Amino acid sequence: MNQRTLLASLLFIFILTASSRADQFVLFDVTFTFTQEDALNSKPSQSHYYVKSDRLNPERPKDWTSPVDYRNGTVHLRLEVLEKPAGDQPTSWSVCYIPYKGQNHGYGCIGTGPYTTAGVHEKDLSMTTFWQNNDIVWNEGIKEMHLVLKDDHNLHAHKRPDPEKFFPTKVRMTLIQVSKGAKYDPKLVPGLAAATK
Repeated sequence: MNQRTLLASLLFIFILTASSRADQFVLFDVTFTFTQEDALNSKPSQSHYYVKSDRLNPERPKDWTSPVDYRNGTVHLRLEVLEKPAGDQPTSWSVCYIPYKGQNHGYGCIGTGPYTTAGVHEKDLSMTTFWQNNDIVWNEGIKEMHLVLKDDHNLHAHKRPDPEKFFPTKVRMTLIQVSKGAKYDPKLVPGLAAATK
């Protein structure tokens, strides 16, 4: 093999490796306090915290299927519970993707799963198995996100007879989208280490 062929082969391998590298982006990173009054007065739906387009990453892709395939990748959900009422009441958040264009029900949701303590709760979820994920037209993009406070039986917190077990709470929620075939890398998330206590 001559030097020119060797260089061409090495360049090809470099390009192939670079194109298959880990791709991820932060869809949103919000810190907020959520009170019973907030839950009762949120519109159009109660117990919802709305992350509108202006609070989403402005560089999020319009098309989640190409040229980088996020639709068939994973999402890393990081929930940092900073404050919660005393006790060990199981609490959860539904995290709903609201697309620019939907079909059928028009949106889909992942969930934090129930937690009982303050601290950091994390999980990786497949983008193709969560509730109503096929009701989103992924190549049209995501318009906003709805975060819904619930108990561990999927009941909205404001409907509980004991709302004092859920409110007030303060959380930081970060959603990181990871492309198909890649793995979540926390070192690529801006400001994450600084917030970890």
